[in-house]
Amino acid sequence: MTARGETGPVLRRATQLLTAFTPERPALTLTQLARRAGLPLTTTHRLVGELVHCGLLERDPAGEYRVGLRLWEIASLAPRGLGLRERALPYMEDLFAVTRENVQLAVREGGESVYVERLAGRHAVPVLTRVGGRFPLHPTGVGRVLLAHAPADVQESVLAGPLARFTPLTVTDPDALRKILADVRAHGFAVNDRQVTMDSLSVAAPIRAADGEVVAAVSIVVTAGTALPAALAPAVRATAQGITRALRT
Repeated sequence: MTARGETGPVLRRATQLLTAFTPERPALTLTQLARRAGLPLTTTHRLVGELVHCGLLERDPAGEYRVGLRLWEIASLAPRGLGLRERALPYMEDLFAVTRENVQLAVREGGESVYVERLAGRHAVPVLTRVGGRFPLHPTGVGRVLLAHAPADVQESVLAGPLARFTPLTVTDPDALRKILADVRAHGFAVNDRQVTMDSLSVAAPIRAADGEVVAAVSIVVTAGTALPAALAPAVRATAQGITRALRT
């Protein structure tokens, strides 16, 4: 039987192994897992065996390990994942049908945004985000909406930095960001012009729960210079309002 004091460390080590996988490295050998997780090889071997047995990891014919389907099944039950996505998707699809541009849905997790869904056309501007991926809050449209409505301590923690610069135009000055966040709250949407890549512009709006709390944000990302933010904002806000109504039913 596992002692109560050992449960926490075991779970932390298992989490270290699971989070060693990235979009760039979706398959890892046992040695690579141990190195990336910072764990001894013997510990890694034992824990990986348990994770494979539970279906949380899978071993492919080449002997490398990948995230298991069972982990995806469990993660899909997260209320801020699948439930939100199911209610939001029809409204996101409507916006995509009209624009054929990137439409993104994100929630806040600590000081980062997590992307729950994204729709993209073949000719839409490339973006750095992906479904299930995390991104800093300060440079993106959805991130600024989520940060603008986050608790004060979260805002101050993020603004205290470090704030990554993605382009020469990325705003990293805390005082300038505070003013931007105030504008987001005042106008009900965020505009990000060439903050993440030099060819993209996004407009985002908040999605609210029944109690009025902002629980997610939706955005459209277009090629910079092809559309005025003022022309995009009404459609994005209408999409956010539709999702908000769906969450309340």
